[in-house]
Amino acid sequence: MIQLTVLKEYKTDHLKYCMRYLIIIGFLFINLSILVSAQTKSGSCWPMYRGSANLDGTSPALVPSGLKLLWSYPAGDALKSSPVIANGIIYTGSTNGYLYALDLKGNLKWKFNTGNSIEASPMLVDKYVIVGNLEGILFALDAATGKLKWKYATEGQISGSATWVLAADGKQKRILVGSYDYFLHAVNLSTGKAAWKYESGNYINGTAAIWGKMAIFGGCDGLLHMINTNTGKESININIGTYVPASAAIAADKAYLGNYDGDFYCIDLKTRKTIWKTGGGGPFLASPSISKGRVVTASQNHTVYCYEAAGGKIAWSYKTRGKVDASPVIVGSTVIIGTGDGRLLLLGLLTGSEIWSYEIGSTISATPAVINNLVVVAAEDGSIYAFGPK
Repeated sequence: MIQLTVLKEYKTDHLKYCMRYLIIIGFLFINLSILVSAQTKSGSCWPMYRGSANLDGTSPALVPSGLKLLWSYPAGDALKSSPVIANGIIYTGSTNGYLYALDLKGNLKWKFNTGNSIEASPMLVDKYVIVGNLEGILFALDAATGKLKWKYATEGQISGSATWVLAADGKQKRILVGSYDYFLHAVNLSTGKAAWKYESGNYINGTAAIWGKMAIFGGCDGLLHMINTNTGKESININIGTYVPASAAIAADKAYLGNYDGDFYCIDLKTRKTIWKTGGGGPFLASPSISKGRVVTASQNHTVYCYEAAGGKIAWSYKTRGKVDASPVIVGSTVIIGTGDGRLLLLGLLTGSEIWSYEIGSTISATPAVINNLVVVAAEDGSIYAFGPK
């Protein structure tokens, strides 16, 4: 009887232990899922400029072909910062120096004053939102509360958005951001201290795209730089002829980018060779999007271009009434883009035909943020606009 009682007690205690273990594992899994959702684009998350670290400008979200204005939020001065969305919060910066956090219904959750104009898009990583301003200060804030974690000073303005990579240990995260001090800076996420910095030959406007352990970015020195993200050492640079004001997009080991002279390039990152190049466009301040064998970008010559990714042939072009500095987002077979003439457009990816448009009436230079049944765009009239199904 004593042995039987002991055995029953053992089984009961063992069962309790196993249940506790499973609860703990489940709790960790849920929190890990929340953490991953704040780092990876999905139907409910658009965590950084262009959506993901390769900057391909595509979204897996579901968006109807017809939209209506759901709400707008007046954020003060002109908005050039592209919004991002994670965990049900919309973040965007303003030229009045504030970073705004809104819920999905347009209600203000918090705002943080960085002290100078924000033109760069924020970025979500772990539980923090990262953003730089034109004073050259990079800020890390608690994404839920807006509380400052750290700030890091460069010696020139920050116009481009940050991205992040894992350090060589595979655990620590580093923030990469370019500055007008000519440097690409790598900053430890946990401490806000510099890990390394790489000096280019001129201003860095765009965001570095990540390809494996390489950071790919152009600059005002007319070069496409390939930098080892572990060491900060340059692997190679490729001559692009003149200023590269926007970011490169990467797909299938190829980089796509335009320059200020209107040339557009496809470069094989493995061979470091130019596969094709087109001319005749105006200055490309927009970053391209890539999907289904099509590369879509826009120019200050009032044109949205769609190239065939394989050979560079123009598949279609769409004329606007003003210059286009905003970058497109591809959702399924639809291109979403804002224009300098104040319209938000939905175009067919295969044909370039106009599906839908909305007249905001003020220049849109920011890239839309897209999640399921919601398109958020910031305009230079100082308002954030949200569109959803009719």
